[in-house]
Amino acid sequence: MFEDSLLESGNRFRGGGRNVTALVSYVMLLVFLGVLILVPMVFPETMSLKQEWVTALMAPPPPPPAPPPPAAPAPAVIKKVQSEMVQGQLRTPTRIPQKVQMIKEEEPPPPSTGGGFGVVGGVPGGSAGGSLGGVLGGIVANQPTVAAVAKVATPQRVRVSSGVSEGLLINKIQPTYPQLAKQARIQGSVILSAIIGKDGAIENLHLIQGHPMLAPAAMDAVKRWHYKPYFLNGEPVEVETVITVNFTLAGG
Repeated sequence: MFEDSLLESGNRFRGGGRNVTALVSYVMLLVFLGVLILVPMVFPETMSLKQEWVTALMAPPPPPPAPPPPAAPAPAVIKKVQSEMVQGQLRTPTRIPQKVQMIKEEEPPPPSTGGGFGVVGGVPGGSAGGSLGGVLGGIVANQPTVAAVAKVATPQRVRVSSGVSEGLLINKIQPTYPQLAKQARIQGSVILSAIIGKDGAIENLHLIQGHPMLAPAAMDAVKRWHYKPYFLNGEPVEVETVITVNFTLAGG
């Protein structure tokens, strides 16, 4: 009987211990859940710290793709403009233009109607004959026209070529071939510088080039040459020229 009482009391104590343990477990679970809920609300910085840790632990995002290369610029189109002139003349058109622009000239001003006495190009409103406040037309018409022509000063001496001076020659005396030069078989040209006076006579003579044995004979003959006067602007002038005398042996 005693044993039965002990077994019944032991069973009661065992059932009550299980209830207490379950109750304590429920209380601790509720406390833990409350802590998890209240901590983020009381300490919000812990959430941002947690987010930073998550961001740091996550792999960085891939870099953005490279931009596409710039497109190459289009080549410039050079338009060739064809000239309308070909060798100083207008070229034949290759096509008929769609629109032809007409050129309209301005009409000339109407003549003055001052009682039949107006002049084309006169001042409108002028009096007949232009005598009021101006110069009488009869006086202007009776004045002789004077043309002031500037007279160009004529030079006293001009230089001409040997061909021009030969065309003015009217009296040519052939030089005498020196005997010593002929015996020595010497021939050639003698070039002289001469000034022909206004009357056509040789005034000044100088040797430019020539053999010493031929030059005196050439100068003696040229001094007696006579030319026609050379006129410039209607006035005779002195002429500076070059004279060539040739000495050639017969059969040489």
